[in-house]
Amino acid sequence: MDTEFYRMKRLPPYVIAEVNAMRAAARAAGEDIIDLGMGNPDLPPPQHVIDKLCEVAQKPDAHGYSQSKGIPGLRRAQANYYARRFGVELDPEREVVVTMGSKEGLASLATAITAPGDVVLAPNPSYPIHTFGFIIAGATIRSVPTTPDENYFLSLEKAMAFTVPRPSVLVVNYPSNPTAEVVDLAFYERLVDWARANKVWILSDLAYSELYFDGNPTPSIMQVKGAKDVAIEFTSMSKTYSMAGWRMGFAVGNQKLIAAMTRVKSYLDYGAFTPIQAAACAALNGPQDIVERNRELYHKRRDVMVEAFGRAGWEIPPPAASMFAWAPLPPALAHMGSLEFSKQLLTEAKVAVAPGVGYGENGEGFVRIAMVENEQRLRQAARNVRRYLTSLGVNSSAA
Repeated sequence: MDTEFYRMKRLPPYVIAEVNAMRAAARAAGEDIIDLGMGNPDLPPPQHVIDKLCEVAQKPDAHGYSQSKGIPGLRRAQANYYARRFGVELDPEREVVVTMGSKEGLASLATAITAPGDVVLAPNPSYPIHTFGFIIAGATIRSVPTTPDENYFLSLEKAMAFTVPRPSVLVVNYPSNPTAEVVDLAFYERLVDWARANKVWILSDLAYSELYFDGNPTPSIMQVKGAKDVAIEFTSMSKTYSMAGWRMGFAVGNQKLIAAMTRVKSYLDYGAFTPIQAAACAALNGPQDIVERNRELYHKRRDVMVEAFGRAGWEIPPPAASMFAWAPLPPALAHMGSLEFSKQLLTEAKVAVAPGVGYGENGEGFVRIAMVENEQRLRQAARNVRRYLTSLGVNSSAA
């Protein structure tokens, strides 16, 4: 049959997949590709977390269905994390739900609260699930800037004044993926006041809560008085504890949103494998030295990358947080556009990056660079980039 399914018609081709396919083909052909495209941590979880997984997996009764909203001990562990990190008290029963990574959580919530035709405010550029989770659910997206300046709030006001129907949801993501921009608590205070005045739900994605640099801890929107009236927040263990493939995340906050999401999830899944949830408890409740080690490691990688790429002739602003750099194309090559530049960088320099246009039209002119290779490989990537730029006649100093 020549049928095009309704939701498939709402999904454009995934631009980043084009570069990913080229990278996979190059590696299959034996080429040494330095992969800075996907935010896939290259570090292992703490040993005591792996040990707990193995220990619980040995128990005969650990292999049945689990709880969709997460085992009680894990929800308590997440509540305790918020208490010690942000000074926020959460009810583990009504204000915490376990998700299979923040991505699944956002998609489940979009399914729970979205009606066809609803208008959702989402940043542009943004991580794809922040828009397409709602598009799949039938919503219409109105873009707002990612940069959290005065123009951001002006865009919110314009959206409420000139959009029919009025937007009902706002998605925020700081530290931002892909731009690595950050906000302070005053930003969230203003945002909560705006949301309460305009009767808009706030969905905060705080996946990079612990990957901050230069001694500036990232705040949580839940620290704001009244935030629980309008907001829900997602966090992830993927980067903090190097557990990306384990698919462990959380949503906390507004009880109505948590209940709606929990109800939808109860129809869709039986929760993560119980030994994984037990191991996640061990990560949250156990020694936290890995959190600081990972933060320091990414900080060093950031400094090496910025310095080495700068000497290669490509100036990259140092990110204040996250595991990404949001890099403008070298001025002499800006005419290529981010997709063509990414393809050429892969083909000619053997370095994979993510084209900025894959995160929205406002991402054009940038690429996202993931700091997921060690310092030696980052320097090698810079040398490859220098040779590529030199071959095009683009000025660069010796690296």
